[in-house]
Formats: sequence, C-alpha cells, structure tokens
Amino acid sequence: MNDHVIVVGLGFGDEGKGATVDALCADGSVSAVVRFNGGAQAAHNVVVDGRHHTFSQFGSGTLAGVPTWLSRFVLVEPIALATESRELEAIGVADPLSLMSIDARALLTTPFHVAANRARERARGDDRHGSCGKGIGETVWYGLLAGAVEGDVVEGQRVLGEPGPAPTVGDCLNPITLRRRLDALARFYEPLIGGGPSIDELVGLYRAFADAVRITSGHEGLLDAGRVVFEGAQGVLLDETHGFHPHTTWSTVVPRNARELLRGRPARVIGVTRTYQTRHGAGPLPTEDPAVLARFPERHNGTGEFQGAWRAGHLDANLLRYSVDCCGGIDGLAVTHLDAQGLKVATGDSLEDLSDPVAYLEDLLGVDVLVTGTGPARADYEVRENPPHDRVDVGLGGRHSAPV
Repeated sequence: MNDHVIVVGLGFGDEGKGATVDALCADGSVSAVVRFNGGAQAAHNVVVDGRHHTFSQFGSGTLAGVPTWLSRFVLVEPIALATESRELEAIGVADPLSLMSIDARALLTTPFHVAANRARERARGDDRHGSCGKGIGETVWYGLLAGAVEGDVVEGQRVLGEPGPAPTVGDCLNPITLRRRLDALARFYEPLIGGGPSIDELVGLYRAFADAVRITSGHEGLLDAGRVVFEGAQGVLLDETHGFHPHTTWSTVVPRNARELLRGRPARVIGVTRTYQTRHGAGPLPTEDPAVLARFPERHNGTGEFQGAWRAGHLDANLLRYSVDCCGGIDGLAVTHLDAQGLKVATGDSLEDLSDPVAYLEDLLGVDVLVTGTGPARADYEVRENPPHDRVDVGLGGRHSAPV
C-alpha cells in the first residue's frame, strides 16, 4: 500500500520507534523517511543481520536503503551528522550523506548551543531537568529571541546579551551570512560559556556540510512520489505542551508537525509502546519498580552524563490513554518487547497481571496492533498485514484502523 504513516512514541521515549520504522521500510514499499521533530538527541536503535546502529539524525530506514528528509521542524547538528555518517559507512552503508536531504529553514545546533545547554543543566545541580546535553532546548530558545533585548525573560530564561537571527541550514550556503550569524551567536553566549570554537573553523565545516548534503526549499513532490514514513523522536510524555514540566523536550512530539507537512493528505498514525514503562533520568515515572529494571536489562541504553540513569516500571494504562488522547487518536499500535515475561499493568490504584499484552492493549485503546516486536532485530519484528479482527469501537478519539 502507498498510505503515509506517522510513527509516534506513546511513552517517555525509547519505545522502539526506530525498529518500527525499519520494519515498515524493510519490504521496499517506502520511498522516504521524514523526521518531523527533535534533533541530534534522538537515539533510535536498529539491528539488522548483526549490524547495529543508533540513529540520531539519519532516518531509521537507512539500513533498508530509504532516504531521509529532515524537515524544517528538525534541529540539525552538522558535526554530529558527519560523525553518524562515518559510523554508518563503517557498518556497510555506502555514501550515507547521499541519502540525506534537509529543509533550508531547519535551525542549526552549534557548539555554542551545546555548551550553553550543558552549563545551564550543571547549574541546576540536584534540580536537573534530565537534558541530553545536546543543545536542543538552547537552539529552540535562541530561535525565539527575535525582538528581545538584554534583560528580557523568554521562556523562563534571562537574555544575557543582544541576540541575532538564528542560524539555519540554508545559511551554510552563504558564508557571509553564516559568519555574521555565528559571530552574533558567539558574542551572545560569551557571558555564559566564555570563549567558544573558532568561527573560521565552523564556517569551513558548515560549508563542507552544505556541499555534502542536498538542501531543499521544501518537500514539493516528496509526498506524491511514494509512501512516506514520518519518524517521530522522543515520546508524547516528553512533549513540550503535553509533557510533565520541567522534565520535557523543547519539541512537538505529537503528530501535529507531521500533519502540517502532509498538507491535508491522509496518513495513519501508529503509536509505539513497550510492554513496560521506561524513561531516562529525572522526572516522574509513576509505576517505577527496581525489580522491573533488574529483570529487563537494557542492551542499548544506559546512564548518560547529562540525561541520567535508565529507569523502568510497569506499564501504565492511564498514561497510555493520556498519550493517545494528546495525539488526537491513533490508527494502530506498534508493541515492542513482547518477549518480556511476567509483566504487570497499573490500572488506577491496582496492579494486574499482563499475560497477553496485544489483546489487552487492543481492548484498552480500541485499535489494532499493526507491528509487533519480540526482540531487538529486524527479524524479530512483524508488520501485520491482516490484523486478526476488525474493530468497531475505536474509543479515545481513534479512527477505524486498517492494515498498514
């Protein structure tokens, strides 16, 4: 089928979005993967034939040969992108950057943003927000400062100097504009981080980046050329509007950006959930249980310097309902980690056995499970072309689901 698909995480991130996208791309039916939020803090793990890669800015269809388009809603970090390209080459992807195109309007995340982000998070001490330390919030915040003056407070942070226009991917094509904006950025952040990297070196790096990738003025034709998978980053419970502040991302995680990019074209929304709850670092995890963490060791996640420790707990029915509602409903589910045994689910004040997660989640959310994962590798994933039943009661604002 040529239906477009939006993949969104229903938890605090790390639900299995990357493996789900890879599974959808594996049969050759997908013409492009579009990122519609987040930036270099994404960490989507894909395992194929013994090869493992943690996707950050490249779309998770890359190992299936599917090109990536980074939309204007994505924050682009060129230095990290170059590193990721080399990592992909090392596992057999030929010329990864030839598979990458980027909207010129996407904001650039620079070393100045990263340093400022880390300085603010360190200063919070025991009240850390759980930042990844990748400069994401700082990039968004600086982009909001047009018209602000020194001393203003924008989104809870004081403006320390005179901001300039936020640098974009398109600026990398114009060295004069790029240098001017980087100079302004360096002056602005000097009171917080001191001296930064050489502007000359950054201009050179960013010009090489612009030569290596295709920079576009939009996505005309992309949606009519074939089936597109919109790959979300983070999870709804970290959404800048719907998450639990201050432990949120500066990003719209719900499908709103993807729907804007679709320009009225239909698409199915697939919500992704594990069979148990997880999160990184600071913030609420109502069903947290050290026994769950001990029973389900994580192969591809650990303690991050800024993000904090890996945590786990029982599946939370109320949070799942909340996430689906924030999305405006979903059309189907992807359920990962179905190989986990002895599961429980929190339903209000009680903790119940979860012997059949697929049946339970279909009944809870009123949609079919369209993708299942029983392990980390592509071979462990199944795209269910013919769900076992049709569902009439969609509930929670969901729409009648159909095979992917």
